[in-house]
Amino acid sequence: MAHPKRRQSKTRTLKRRTHDKAVAPTLAVCPNCGAYHIYHTVCPTCGYYRGKIAIVMDEGAE
Repeated sequence: MAHPKRRQSKTRTLKRRTHDKAVAPTLAVCPNCGAYHIYHTVCPTCGYYRGKIAIVMDEGAE
């Protein structure tokens, strides 16, 4: 296994780590109910995905 001969500088380490960060998921507006949901997922409020019903939601739960 390779071993480093010299210590990496702080600048070089931080340059590598600039891309290691948390990213908030992109949200979309549901055309059926207007609630926000994550892209490419079923709307948790109404159960629609791409204009079609994907999950039958219970009316009494809302």
